[in-house]
Amino acid sequence: MTRKKKTRSLADKVTIRTGRRKDYKKWRHDNPDQVAPSRRFVAKKQQQRKLQAVRKLARQQEGQNIAIHPDKSNSGTTKPQGDNS
Repeated sequence: MTRKKKTRSLADKVTIRTGRRKDYKKWRHDNPDQVAPSRRFVAKKQQQRKLQAVRKLARQQEGQNIAIHPDKSNSGTTKPQGDNS
């Protein structure tokens, strides 16, 4: 009969939430309803998204307009390159 190996680590024996990462991961997995980002983090991310949208809009307005589907009235002004008539 073999004896049970002694361990110095208490990490596997902990059942309450402590400051250790392994314990916190276990607690977070067991209590998904209590896990939520902080209000400060949410506000920070909202602000970042707003700034990102403003920058994107500025880039789009500063860019060059390309007529992908030109109107029929404008199509008579330009000739295709292959047409020499």
